[in-house]
Amino acid sequence: MTYYRRKWHAMFGMLAVIVMVASGCSQSGSESGGTATSVAEATPENDGRDHSGWWCAEHGVPEAECSRCSSKAAGKFKEKGDWCEEHNRAESQCFECDPSRAEKFAKLYEAKLGHAPPKPEE
Repeated sequence: MTYYRRKWHAMFGMLAVIVMVASGCSQSGSESGGTATSVAEATPENDGRDHSGWWCAEHGVPEAECSRCSSKAAGKFKEKGDWCEEHNRAESQCFECDPSRAEKFAKLYEAKLGHAPPKPEE
């Protein structure tokens, strides 16, 4: 094998290793259940819950939009005037004021995962 060919093979091998390491081998959540399986470090923002999954099983909404788990999301809802003062959450996510609002989120979950979401804990 020529010098340049060996050098090319070595560089290709190193690139393959870098790609594998960068992509990671572990998953922090379960796609089918929608809730994360690892334990998160407790912070004032998450109360020790792992919010790395797509779905907030505790509140029945997508994790990135959960106005009860994320102060950032809550701030965005408040800015838009979408806030239920009585129940301290986004009005559009207040299933206590209007239980039919949960249907919108259940349909979103079903469209993504093909089955009904878990019942919210709260």
